[in-house]
Amino acid sequence: MKRVTVLGAGRVGGAIVHDLADAFAVRAADLDGARLDRLKNVDRIQADLSNPAAVLKAAEGADIAVNALPGSMGYAALKTLIGTGKNVVDISFFGEDPFSLDGMAKSKGVTAVVDCGVAPGMSNLILGYHDSRMDVESFECLVGGLPFERKWPYQYKAPFSPADVLEEYTRPARLVENGRIVTKPALSDLEIVDIEGLGSLEAFNTDGLRTLLKTMRIPSMKEKTLRYPGHAELMRILSDTGFFGTDPVDLHGSSVRPVELTSRLLFPKWRLGENEREFTVMRIIIRGKRDGRPARVLYDLFDQGDAGTKTSSMARTTGYACTAVVRLLLEGRIEEKGVIPPERIGAIPGCFEFVMEYMKERNVAYGVREESED
Repeated sequence: MKRVTVLGAGRVGGAIVHDLADAFAVRAADLDGARLDRLKNVDRIQADLSNPAAVLKAAEGADIAVNALPGSMGYAALKTLIGTGKNVVDISFFGEDPFSLDGMAKSKGVTAVVDCGVAPGMSNLILGYHDSRMDVESFECLVGGLPFERKWPYQYKAPFSPADVLEEYTRPARLVENGRIVTKPALSDLEIVDIEGLGSLEAFNTDGLRTLLKTMRIPSMKEKTLRYPGHAELMRILSDTGFFGTDPVDLHGSSVRPVELTSRLLFPKWRLGENEREFTVMRIIIRGKRDGRPARVLYDLFDQGDAGTKTSSMARTTGYACTAVVRLLLEGRIEEKGVIPPERIGAIPGCFEFVMEYMKERNVAYGVREESED
């Protein structure tokens, strides 16, 4: 039986563990013992995974590793895992450039699939698939995870690390306009989007294109995050006031980083309750030409958390994309070595179809339609 190590046992990491445990020998590692206690029929290691030695110990004997740690720890953990010569699937969404590890991965004979979640992740896979079959001229991805119940003032709950959510509100957003990469402030270009069955949501720029900026030569690309109307303005107020600042400030003789205090204060208010209903929504619009004729392809996703397994929607949509690729790697269907983003996997014959069917079997269904724009 193949052995899989999963670093991080939070909501998404836990979903990954459960989805793999039926077919593989899984080891889960996390600092939080309570998270580990919720996992059944798997090997568990409680450890501080910011320590490279702990990462090495957790990965010992594994055939493949999954990095589901917070972004602040993700890059260092991925580098350590690559150093072991093991294949890796990563969903930590760290801020560093993953391609800086490409040479190391190739020298170790490692396939390291990065950004393998919902968006980035499935959005990349979908674009990679269509880019290999048509001349893509524009790509737009709108995505968000939200609670059904809108509670004042934030109308939001974080299905993953609040610190990583704050990164979305502070990291400058890179887009492609007229074939050139441009940088805009996070939360900019606010617009209202109507989603059938949900009503109006707001969309704003976030830095979600990531690897697509290097791998794709498409004249127009952008990614926006979806929230209930009013959320972005509140986040801009906090940001402009300095609550997301990273430089320490002096407070009665103590040094405090504003973003750490803000994260600590917001976490109780943004924590998703165990039985709280939430959903993930994503819309992808790809425009271009097929056989010389204008065409448009639209993907729509609406997914709810699984009340039976108490698996959140964001954990399902992110985690199952990751586990699908884990299985592709273990089956030897991805042969390329180095740091591999999902868009390259989408172009490999049969891999896109495998992942989409895998998601469908777990009731994560992407609606798709193609329209001629003649």
